[in-house]
Amino acid sequence: MIDLKSPDEVSRMRSACVAAARVLQDLAGLVVPGVSTAGLDAAARGLMARHGCESACHGYVVGRLTYPGYICISLNDEVVHGIGAPDRIVREGDLVSLDVVVRRDGYIGDNARTVMVGKVAPEARQLCLDTEQALHAGIASIRPGSRVGDLSAAIQAALAPGGYGIVRDFVGHGVGRKMHEEPQIPNYGKAGTGPKLLPGMALAIEPMVNLGTHKIVMAADGWTARTADGKVSAHFEHTVLVTETGVEILTLP
Repeated sequence: MIDLKSPDEVSRMRSACVAAARVLQDLAGLVVPGVSTAGLDAAARGLMARHGCESACHGYVVGRLTYPGYICISLNDEVVHGIGAPDRIVREGDLVSLDVVVRRDGYIGDNARTVMVGKVAPEARQLCLDTEQALHAGIASIRPGSRVGDLSAAIQAALAPGGYGIVRDFVGHGVGRKMHEEPQIPNYGKAGTGPKLLPGMALAIEPMVNLGTHKIVMAADGWTARTADGKVSAHFEHTVLVTETGVEILTLP
């Protein structure tokens, strides 16, 4: 069931999303060669306290697994849900995807970006630029009465010239009191299909895009998803609100 947010809920979501955006913005500035991903995770915890929110990832349960980190930190060929560790060190030329999901006053703010560390390979840089552009193309397509498939098709069309692999195993989603709500928002699809987008819907739009194949493999930790061919991946995300006239990006600092 798709939940339409009341004005009071929208106000609470704005607050949570601003906090999430500020944590992500501050954390991105700490991504430098030599820092460990465990250090970044600890820094994220501190930033959440500073900005008056808490991690929605820490302690998140899927089946028998409980997520141990405060954010998701994915390096290079890791697509999503990487876990910070002392021996995972950021190096010059890396792509570091930071997925920050916070809870404030009972509501979720969800955003992500891939940080390019120093001088990265040209194809990796272009992947990041194109993935972020695709996110904004999808957001720009949103209007009351349009459909999920319109949004999905806009993202897919923006990525088509690059010949990238659009991840299929993970998708965008509704968001509110829970991190994952209806509807699901694939990053590929057919225009004119899927649920209608209505004012009051809050959506986490998040293209996850691979330089090579769209296929992924799961690491032994049960959380980290990697590209099946070992090529790099990028991930950008905003939480948005469908309004009476169009769309509002909520995760702006």
